[in-house]
Amino acid sequence: MADRRLQVFHSVAKHLSFTKAAEALFMTQPAVTFQVKQLEEQFSARLFDRSHGRIALTPAGELVLDFADRILKLSGELEARMAEVSGEIAGPLQIGASLTNGEFILPQVIGEFQATHPRVQIHLTVGNSETIESRVADHSLDLGFIESPSHLPNLETQDICEDELVVICAPRSELARSRRLAPSQLVARPYVSREVGSGTREVADRYFRQHGIAPEDLNVVMELGSTVAIKSVVETGLGYSIVSRATIPKELRLGTLLAIPLEPRLIRILSWVCLKEQFRTRRLHAFVEFATSKMKQIAVA
Repeated sequence: MADRRLQVFHSVAKHLSFTKAAEALFMTQPAVTFQVKQLEEQFSARLFDRSHGRIALTPAGELVLDFADRILKLSGELEARMAEVSGEIAGPLQIGASLTNGEFILPQVIGEFQATHPRVQIHLTVGNSETIESRVADHSLDLGFIESPSHLPNLETQDICEDELVVICAPRSELARSRRLAPSQLVARPYVSREVGSGTREVADRYFRQHGIAPEDLNVVMELGSTVAIKSVVETGLGYSIVSRATIPKELRLGTLLAIPLEPRLIRILSWVCLKEQFRTRRLHAFVEFATSKMKQIAVA
């Protein structure tokens, strides 16, 4: 429903490239250039600066982009709401997820949901819990799945399921002989940690503090922003790490990593967050219900 020229401009502005916008829109580059030129003529203003093979938005272009974001979002929402009037669940969903959720749990959930709701277009953004919360709060995401309690007062949080964090190490590690590990046994050991802002990092740091160990006293040899990277490093024998049990079934099956429970056990709650008093479309409500049910099943599997 939105003006085609506005859609083309929006794509060029997001890619800062006429060529990439043309590829994304399945148009020729001259056609994209023509649509943007028409919009510039309508507003009697240049929307892009073109120099040295690069383009940048002019102040007028920044203003048009701000309105284009809102207009296109409202246009998509209108089409989806009209579809819902007829009983159909359709339209876009912007979902965010922390790394544990986004890399190891939600892809399966989203695939199964879209098999039964093919007209819902889900875009998944993966980042640490702090990033996902911020993007839900600034309206960039409709819903976020996080690994630690929300810190933002304008967000509503709903618990989904329990998730156990365990120590992982290489089979040849000295820790491999342990059936369980107390926090005090880990202080001097080389520790491969998640980055600040990670839900896993926050939960692990709080766990150590609760047992009289300051996180800065741990022997951190590396900080990484990806669970996949952490598993690869730990497999080399460099040190141990603390991760969700849900992230390591393949490694346990292949025998490249060992999982050792903490004593006492370290359990956290996986949650979803959205803006308080946010209107929930049928597609959002349907996805929340489906994802919550599926994640509970995965947690007890």
